[in-house]
Amino acid sequence: MKTRSFYLILAAGIILASCTQDAAPPQAVLPVPTERQMAWHEREQYAFIHFTTNTFTGKEWGYGDEKPEIFNPTAFDADQWVNVIRDAGLKMVILTCKHHDGFCLWPSRYTEHSVKNSPFMDGRGDVVKAVSDACRRYGLKFGVYLSPWDRNFAQYGTPEYIHYYRSQLRELLTGYGEISEVWFDGANGGDGYYGGARELRRIDGRTYYDWPNTRAIVRELAPMAVMFSDAGPDIRWCGNERGFVGDPNWCPIHTDTLYAGKGGISDLLNHGEENGASWVPAEVDVSIRPGWFYHAEEDDRTRMPENLMKLYLESVGRGAGLLLNIPPDRRGLLHENDVKALMEWKKMLDEAFAVNLAAKAKAGADTQRGKSKTYAAGNVTDGDRETYWAAREDATGGLLEIDLGRAQEVNYVVLQEYIRLGQRVRDFHVEVWKDNSWSLAAQGTTIGYKRILKIDPVETRKIRIRITDAKACPLISNVEAY
Repeated sequence: MKTRSFYLILAAGIILASCTQDAAPPQAVLPVPTERQMAWHEREQYAFIHFTTNTFTGKEWGYGDEKPEIFNPTAFDADQWVNVIRDAGLKMVILTCKHHDGFCLWPSRYTEHSVKNSPFMDGRGDVVKAVSDACRRYGLKFGVYLSPWDRNFAQYGTPEYIHYYRSQLRELLTGYGEISEVWFDGANGGDGYYGGARELRRIDGRTYYDWPNTRAIVRELAPMAVMFSDAGPDIRWCGNERGFVGDPNWCPIHTDTLYAGKGGISDLLNHGEENGASWVPAEVDVSIRPGWFYHAEEDDRTRMPENLMKLYLESVGRGAGLLLNIPPDRRGLLHENDVKALMEWKKMLDEAFAVNLAAKAKAGADTQRGKSKTYAAGNVTDGDRETYWAAREDATGGLLEIDLGRAQEVNYVVLQEYIRLGQRVRDFHVEVWKDNSWSLAAQGTTIGYKRILKIDPVETRKIRIRITDAKACPLISNVEAY
């Protein structure tokens, strides 16, 4: 005969099993980001530096016949670059170590077309080292741009060039400390100097570079570096150079139709694909000036701080990364006009996002995964992005309500999904409590890593996030109000 204590133990076991089931995490909605991609998402905004012989010739694309002697910055100061970039709130520098003209900003062992044959520091200079060292001193990440196209190299278009290209890639990945991003440009093949041949050379950008084996070098030598190209594999082009990504902006995409050099896909790149097979989020590359390289005639055409703010909201504010190009001038310094615009933009950012009104605020939801606090609504205001609110398993929507404690003016609402388990939200509304009723303040499609919504300034005590459609039960890690 079974004793009373046996049944008590059995009942306790059933209750414990039920609680364990309540606390089971949601299944991931594939694809999901890797750790290197999560680190990239968290950088949010960073700087591009275009600097080479073009700076001194006034060209955007060098032909490849430029003499190394023309590269001679008179007051080169990598610390000035990195200090300004850090003070502007940017988290990384990506340097054009070799652009299409083939001139190398480091003393490559594999070519004479480099700084070692320039007057810069009497031929002993190394721009890549100077910038990478400055990044380490000031706490920024460092990335490299190595153009697949080379209009100087005589054997471009033959298998010999691939060996040369990979040798240079290895130089950059082994000689300059930690590399956090490798940028493969999509411009490939065309007319060039090519060692004096001065001819037109066409290549198949999909097959010529044998990308899988080229990328394997990056994975081996810089395992935490993300790789950029039209097709990724880690991050993709946003489809334009005007400074915005689309709404919706899905991180997933099918990569079998994307590769560096293919055109006619700008809309796909701009929006991603809801049911794409690979996690390849968008990077927005845009210049602070009309050109990518410095041109004195553009000194009065630097973007205004208000325009930089717009770029931020339409890139980072839609879940993409912002790669802002800031080209040094012929002195080897960031120009005063560019520095002024950056500092005024940073001031605008600091003022707009100074105090999170929703920090530690009370939060409630109309649905929750089980009864565990692990998935409670309060997780969206606890300041920890690794905690999240989860709707019940069968939900494809839900309501989150945030009580700010008292009526305050709100101008921005920030939302973040817990993307480690996939991107889910298809449609949402942001509502504010006004005149004793809920009023629509903003609406959007995707959220992803981060969504920033600028709303008409409103005095309100309560904010409601109404998720009206999602691929699976919504998971929201963070809600902020400013």
